[in-house]
Amino acid sequence: MTAVRPLALVGPTGTGKSELALRVADRLAGELPVEVVNADAMQLYRGMDIGTAKLPVSERHGVPHHQLDVLDVTETATVARYQQAAAADIEAIAARWALPVIVGGSMLYIQSLLDQWSFPATDPGVRTRWEQRLAEIGVAALHAELGRVDPAAAASILPTDGRRIVRALEVVELTGRPFAASAPRIGTPRWNTAIIGLDWDTAALDDRLARRTEQMFEAGLVDEVHALLDQGLREGVTAARALGYAQVLADLDTGGDGSGAREPTFVGTRRYVRRQRSWFRRDHRITWLDGASPDNVETTLQAWREVS
Repeated sequence: MTAVRPLALVGPTGTGKSELALRVADRLAGELPVEVVNADAMQLYRGMDIGTAKLPVSERHGVPHHQLDVLDVTETATVARYQQAAAADIEAIAARWALPVIVGGSMLYIQSLLDQWSFPATDPGVRTRWEQRLAEIGVAALHAELGRVDPAAAASILPTDGRRIVRALEVVELTGRPFAASAPRIGTPRWNTAIIGLDWDTAALDDRLARRTEQMFEAGLVDEVHALLDQGLREGVTAARALGYAQVLADLDTGGDGSGAREPTFVGTRRYVRRQRSWFRRDHRITWLDGASPDNVETTLQAWREVS
């Protein structure tokens, strides 16, 4: 247990989790300091700001944020590294009698953190063989192969995420069990964390995602991609596959100016939201709130104050 019970704000992309975290911090001002721990895999990357909807420092209300801007785009984000680093942050925050608020929608990152996922061993030979298979047939075909041997894993992994597809196939081959079998069973969350889920009516969220996508392109997402290309974006294993960035790169590669990536970005984001929703809805520990409700701050704090 930690000195202060953590709070996790989870759910699909675009539901307002970061805003709710700041409203909670404002509500607790004078009572308890709040520090945010990011749980969005792509916000780990320096320079990936517009396409990940990363809050600028000027808009963080003075609230310290952790696990933002900790990787270069050429580095590979891993669940194991995140789990170790974020857990250390949470325990340090709670030890100084501040409230750790975990905010994000990266499904495996959150589960690894709150359920102390123990990661299966790797085998370089098996990994290399699947990587070669990926190079031979492409990411979509390999995702389809994963779907045949482990449908649940395929449903939780983006069909563009070659690295995680390879890892899932490696684990299935080494263990003889589905990829998810290596994950912990859902039980009491680590540190007795209160878990709040934020969601909207599907039509309303689709509208929010459409406006969010337009705002990203208007704010300069294509220029951000060009700047990151100079920093080695294409060499990154995970960063170049992020929603928005992958679509802009694909448009540039076919001779476009990047603007043609708007619709594919929206469609890809909407598809990812459906996957997030399916994943999080199976977790009975989550208290779900309607993103449109004006009472979410008080409801969140009430759930956090309750003793499980």
